[in-house]
Amino acid sequence: MMDALPDHGSTGRLSLAWLSSLKWVLKKNVKCPFCLQVRKKMVEKYVREESMIRGPKFLTTLRSHTVWEHTPVNLYCTVEGYPTPFVKWYKDGVSIDLSSMKYNVQDNVGIHNLEIVKCETDDTAQYTAVASNIHGQVSTQASVIVKSKFVYPVLLSSAVPMLPEIKYTKINITFLETFGSVFGTEGDTVTLAATMNISPNLANLQPEAQWFRDDHRLSDSKWVKIESGRGETKLTLPHLNKDDEGVYTLRMVTKGGDAAHSAFVSCADGPPPVPGSPGAPMDIKIHDANRDYVIVSWKPPNTTTEGPIIGYFVDRCETGTENWVQCNDSPIKICKYPVPGLFEGHSYYFRVRAINSKGISKPSRMSDPIAALDPTEFERLHAIKLGGKLDVVTYYDDVEDEKKVPGTPSKLHAPETDRTYVVLSWKPAPYHGRAPVWYYIEKVAETGAWQRVNTQVPVRSPRYAVFDLAEGKQYLFRVLAANMYGSSEASEPTEPIQTQELRGVPSAPGQVVATRQTDTSLVIQWAEPKEPNNLIGYYIDVCVKGSKDWDSANHKPHKSNKFVVQGLTTGETYVFRVQAINELGLSDESQESSPLSVKAALTIPSAPYDIALLACDGESMVLNWKRPVHSGGSPVAEYYINKRRHGEHTWREVNIPPIKERLFKVEHLSAGAVYEFMVYGGSLAGLGAPSAPSKAFHCDAWTMPEPGTVPQTSLKQVDILKMKQSVHSSKKRMSFYMQIPLHI
Repeated sequence: MMDALPDHGSTGRLSLAWLSSLKWVLKKNVKCPFCLQVRKKMVEKYVREESMIRGPKFLTTLRSHTVWEHTPVNLYCTVEGYPTPFVKWYKDGVSIDLSSMKYNVQDNVGIHNLEIVKCETDDTAQYTAVASNIHGQVSTQASVIVKSKFVYPVLLSSAVPMLPEIKYTKINITFLETFGSVFGTEGDTVTLAATMNISPNLANLQPEAQWFRDDHRLSDSKWVKIESGRGETKLTLPHLNKDDEGVYTLRMVTKGGDAAHSAFVSCADGPPPVPGSPGAPMDIKIHDANRDYVIVSWKPPNTTTEGPIIGYFVDRCETGTENWVQCNDSPIKICKYPVPGLFEGHSYYFRVRAINSKGISKPSRMSDPIAALDPTEFERLHAIKLGGKLDVVTYYDDVEDEKKVPGTPSKLHAPETDRTYVVLSWKPAPYHGRAPVWYYIEKVAETGAWQRVNTQVPVRSPRYAVFDLAEGKQYLFRVLAANMYGSSEASEPTEPIQTQELRGVPSAPGQVVATRQTDTSLVIQWAEPKEPNNLIGYYIDVCVKGSKDWDSANHKPHKSNKFVVQGLTTGETYVFRVQAINELGLSDESQESSPLSVKAALTIPSAPYDIALLACDGESMVLNWKRPVHSGGSPVAEYYINKRRHGEHTWREVNIPPIKERLFKVEHLSAGAVYEFMVYGGSLAGLGAPSAPSKAFHCDAWTMPEPGTVPQTSLKQVDILKMKQSVHSSKKRMSFYMQIPLHI
């Protein structure tokens, strides 16, 4: 009886299973008609499908469009491959929600179409189509630019009357509940929320909530979620990372100004994958993205208790997949790495891992997606008017064809140099032919002869990174343009270009000084290193006096030489040290600061207010004011008064010795003049802020009946005021006195 054939499905997709089935039939020595027929059919199937097996390939790529607001736009691409590729659409690297009525997606026998039904200005973005099957993946990108239809009219002063001045409604904002400092760990979810009173609270005139991290404006993204409603706003960090560390500021912006509140968010390293392994790197940046390479940079983690870092691994992942590929075979020691070998038109994410003697760290947060594209592509675009409101964007080389050799490139220079590579850039000669243009780069070898750099892969964009150069050496470069019709003359060679030399990590920072701020924080300042060597920032370490348990005060490099260490214990005594960082690593530690206990520092008092005039005789005025609301931690024992004539800008001192009381007679004034006054309060912490200028007081003698004795005043004050009146004054005089504004 004939053995049963393995069942591999009715679809007939070529695979290893089919090949094994074919071998099974061929090796069976059977002569029955059924087996012979099976053998014939399977051989035919193998021959027929062998040529069909291939990864996806775009026959027609996406093209950029410029359209008006509220009009539709269609993005088309054609893809082939076997099995039939699946196409997924992205907007600025984020998968498009096709359940929304905003988009229509169609697939017609390999022709794929994304339609934006009604474009808005926020649809201006880079759109990506990713096609994939079991044999691979490709992507194509295009930009959509949406222009607003509204055009501001030009007002001619001779023809159109000037518009009246717009007066905005003043909106007052008072915070009711605010957020404080947060100390989290990688992976936590952190929420910062605030509620406020808005007056007047108008539905069509709500203030705008703006969130900032270290003065960088934040918006909704994968890592930040912002919600705002009437009288409240909330920012959520769904997956806390060291990149999120910093000072967060909420600004409620109105036409008349803004109200702001700030607090610090700290993020400590999470549990390491291997005990003793370093923390993850951070702040992954992509530089100099081109058709086939990018340059990745990052910042090193702090190593307070871990061993020193010996290198880094850089990983990449193509958008639309989860396949991370390690880019370098051996660890690199500096925080910058050129990644070659990318595919043009494909988009990638990057991440970095740190290594020490104990193991490898967790990966950093992945970078934003970056496309390997020709940076001069947009320079070759132009718009064709079709007689309507829409433009068709195309390339010059699609509409012109001149069969000639390209011209000689010019202005060859090196915008970036490093230890082992140089980035070259040049200006292409004008060329509008259809024949593709590529470039050859040559350098002067040690023998003095020109040697071609890119022998295997032609360069198609006017920018190229030359790798594997010797450190601290000088080179000359030149470039040639070529197409199918021939090569141009070589460009003028560059001036001698020298690669950088490894100068080492920065020297240690100088003296560290700690000063008090609040009952839970201290201010740390230090001298900058004498040899910064491309300084990136600083790490600050903190330790309780008498112990050796150092901890990180910050987990992301701090740029300035002043830092507020928060979350300290009131009454505890601490010491501090600082390390400087560059792309090669961390410097030696600075000397430890002097120990300092944590308690609230004295601050200058707030401003006095409500300056009032109590009496005037035509040559002098008696003033009174209210004490500052905030004393700053010590009594306000002294006051100083300034004066000026109404309409002048210069203030003049009234008293040089300080005033101990909140009552003072200003003498030597001019009768009939108008004066303004300003008062300062002083304490052990220093002179406080000045009060607001008083109202304009006229120096005219008061002729009204003198009131009786002022309640709650001393005999000395009565003598100063010259208010010697019997306590048995008439009710009429007393009722008049009660109308005088008195501030005690």
